[in-house]
Amino acid sequence: MTSDLSFACDCGTVTGTMLGVGPDQGDHVVCHCTDCQDLAHHLGHARILDAHGGSALYQTRCARMRIDTGRDQLACVHLTDKPTLRWYAKCCGLPLFNSYKNGKIPYVTTQLSACDPATRDRLVGPPRGHLFTQDGVGDTSHLRQMSMAALMWRFFPRMIKDLLSGDRRRSALFDAKTLEPIATPHRLTDEERHALKRHGTGAGR
Repeated sequence: MTSDLSFACDCGTVTGTMLGVGPDQGDHVVCHCTDCQDLAHHLGHARILDAHGGSALYQTRCARMRIDTGRDQLACVHLTDKPTLRWYAKCCGLPLFNSYKNGKIPYVTTQLSACDPATRDRLVGPPRGHLFTQDGVGDTSHLRQMSMAALMWRFFPRMIKDLLSGDRRRSALFDAKTLEPIATPHRLTDEERHALKRHGTGAGR
């Protein structure tokens, strides 16, 4: 039985595969932070958020993600001064990945809304927990909370493997030699930040 999970942007220009997906190979979480909500609103894809403003994500080793088509249509944005880089398909605006600002800290977090629903739930399993529930929409008290510290503790062994094996240089999102992103990051302007505030979120709040 295959454990690979395909993904695609809305228009099908950007496609790819996550290899060796499973609950023991990565972490399925739901993030409710204002930045994840802002990203969806900024790109015009608020539909990817659940009723509590959560984004379903799967974090795994960077070399496990392969871009099959549309690499030239990948774009990335910094919502705030934080080092998180958020990737999307510029052809249709669908959010796709989160990463560190460069390849020096290796991981890739994929938006599960972009993944094949026929196999997604079977492979990634139920969420390990919900992050930043205090930023969520409505009453989130019933959600199983997970701290960033707990997620980082799970991520750390995978990061060490990528550093020691050299797999961090096999990321589809970063140049193998320089570890710089393959697309020039855009940082939100004051005008773009103001537009997000009208949605009731506001980058970096």
